[in-house]
Amino acid sequence: MYGSEIFECDEDTDLKRVGLELMFLTPEKTANSEGISAVELSKQLEMDLATVKKKLKILQEHEIIRAIGINPKIWKFDEYKFQRMDEDDPVYRLLCSFDNVDFERYFKY
Repeated sequence: MYGSEIFECDEDTDLKRVGLELMFLTPEKTANSEGISAVELSKQLEMDLATVKKKLKILQEHEIIRAIGINPKIWKFDEYKFQRMDEDDPVYRLLCSFDNVDFERYFKY
């Protein structure tokens, strides 16, 4: 399910940051209206590119994001598949846990 990597999903703050950034992404926040590249996401989150790519792979394995194109790959959140995820899935629970989430990062009030 997570490839060869074993981790405690409920405590993976990097995975949560990447997932929420993609979930709340709007075309105005990216250079490409289709989605965001790993490099651009890495810069926005101020996170190591290798870490971002690893987290993108986990989210892709759970089929809640998809890649468009080849070079660069553009990543897009799949709302339809996310809504149909098993509620017991650890990644689903992680992304639905809004404790300690700064919504001002995603929304302008």
